[in-house]
Amino acid sequence: MLDNYFNYKKHKTDFKTEVIAGVSTFLTMAYIMFLNPVILADGGFDFGGVFTATALATALACFIAAFYAKTWPVGLAPGMGINAFIAYGVCLGMEYTPAEALGAVFVAGVVFLIISLTPVRAWLINSIPKSLKLGIGAGIGLFLAIIGFELMGLTADNPVTLVQLGDVSNPLLLLGAAAFVSMIVMEKMKIKGNIIIGILVFSIIAWLTGYGKFNGVVSSPPPMTHLLAFDLGAALSASMVTVVFTLFFIDFFDTAGTLTSVANVAGKVGKDGKIQDIEKAMLSDSVSTVAGSMLGTSTVTTYVESAAGVKAGGRTGMTSLTIGLLFLCCLFFSPLATSLPKEVDAAALIYIATLFVRNISDIEWDDIAESGPAVIAMIAMPFTYSISNGIALAFVSYAAIKIFTGKFAETSPAIWVVAILSIVSFAVA
Repeated sequence: MLDNYFNYKKHKTDFKTEVIAGVSTFLTMAYIMFLNPVILADGGFDFGGVFTATALATALACFIAAFYAKTWPVGLAPGMGINAFIAYGVCLGMEYTPAEALGAVFVAGVVFLIISLTPVRAWLINSIPKSLKLGIGAGIGLFLAIIGFELMGLTADNPVTLVQLGDVSNPLLLLGAAAFVSMIVMEKMKIKGNIIIGILVFSIIAWLTGYGKFNGVVSSPPPMTHLLAFDLGAALSASMVTVVFTLFFIDFFDTAGTLTSVANVAGKVGKDGKIQDIEKAMLSDSVSTVAGSMLGTSTVTTYVESAAGVKAGGRTGMTSLTIGLLFLCCLFFSPLATSLPKEVDAAALIYIATLFVRNISDIEWDDIAESGPAVIAMIAMPFTYSISNGIALAFVSYAAIKIFTGKFAETSPAIWVVAILSIVSFAVA
């Protein structure tokens, strides 16, 4: 039955290869089960509720991709960077409640869904300059890095210099640093699942040495505290426009970029340069974001780690189905999630940050009009502790540069729309 549905022969694959590919992708993105609850809990979310929501939202998203976008061997889960924006920017910074933040995620998901069904999708993808996309991606990486440094204890507050080196004699900090190094080493050695292996190995060391508390491995899933708990009132208010736009922007372009990368590896780019069935993959992503907000977690997006499964031979939705089933099994490991020292979790966050930042190599450095706003986005996000501020400043500076260099007529209307909205958001803030 599965053979007929996924048509393995047409895609030059088979059941065994697809399952192995699914396991490969799962190992590279399983860390989200531990990091997402940790990050959102800092913003006032219930750890257990987010843990259960993460497992269910990820499984559901993968099932949607498997059976609707069935030619895409991808994994979907709550996105890194977006969850940090929700926790530290929206909840802690802007003082919105978790319910109000989830309302914004829901609205952004609906906007994404509507755009995915219209020609606006292609127009938007082609309208935003490549350097801005790359600079924003790198900025998100630096934002994750500063959060990781704080969680690990590598940085501390200083009234004069703002930040300073933390207590590097802290044994847990040293274990976290060692975990980070191990992840890099395993990546160089091409060991699959390097992030989750690093987290588990150094957490075990912390437990055995008495620096960490072991709470067990399995139990029944925690209750879904945030199920259908989103508040649309605040999400539809004028003060939340910037937040909704930021959530939409990150998810939309992150998904488009990820799908393009996966398509190149999977051979899904046609001779005309168009990506086969991309509309189904983006629709699956947008529906998953809406569903995730209803279950009680931040924006669900397609993971670039899906390339691991593609490299292992995955070519159909059977890979996604495998990933989803494995995440369902994670539902019963909440005690293990609460046992992981935050310093070791932080190592994974810093490692992921390096993956985001390395994209700066493709920025048009020879054109300062393109690279300048990209660098503004990169710097502003960690220094203002806000992804939305970084995006806004990048677009405003990009638009201003185009005006004063006489490039107004050559610039996409999308740039002017976002720049004007950004100025308005600063004015009413």
